[in-house]
Amino acid sequence: MFRIIGIGIFFGVIVFLFTFIASKKSGKYYMAPVVTFLIFLVVVAYSLIVVGGFEGMGVGFLGAGFLVVSIVGTLFLPLLTRLKFAREFTRKDIWALILLPLLFFSAIGAGIYLEDNYWVIDEGETTVIEGEGSYYEITTIPERRKQITVHLGEEHAGKNVEVEKVNKRGPTEVTVKIVDGGSRDESGYIIIGLDQITEPVTVQTTDGDVIEPSMEQEEN
Repeated sequence: MFRIIGIGIFFGVIVFLFTFIASKKSGKYYMAPVVTFLIFLVVVAYSLIVVGGFEGMGVGFLGAGFLVVSIVGTLFLPLLTRLKFAREFTRKDIWALILLPLLFFSAIGAGIYLEDNYWVIDEGETTVIEGEGSYYEITTIPERRKQITVHLGEEHAGKNVEVEKVNKRGPTEVTVKIVDGGSRDESGYIIIGLDQITEPVTVQTTDGDVIEPSMEQEEN
């Protein structure tokens, strides 16, 4: 929660500084906390109306960061506006007005690129069934999301499975890592949640071994 609010504060500071500098020509410095507060309202409305649910709470915490910046900015505004009259932009102001939006959108792009695009729903071990190989199956979960369940077969008795990475740019590719487990009578499974999948789906190990879909999945 605090990490998400911190991210919101980071973006809120960028918005506040950009608006504050842009207000120098008009002298309406109060627009900086006002615009930041309006963005807080938009983000919260988006979290409640469009996103909703548990993810909506996360977006709401992000909006809380803008609220913090708006409140703190309002308290410190008298100190920041000792020169209360309008004035022309300096060279530093112009550079700031160029670089702040670049920083804002670059940070958003980096966040999207680096964000984990999956989550582990469950993992553990099940009893090995003689003659049964490794397989995966895809099912739909609430909010139209998908989950991929990977079961290790008899050939991986005594082994567990961990998710290594999920690539959703293009066809969905799931890479899992086979690690040492416990009893030789058990093999691992893992359930991975995804917002969506793109066919054809490939599930493979870090050694390059392809795991095939279950028979029921192939029939569907």
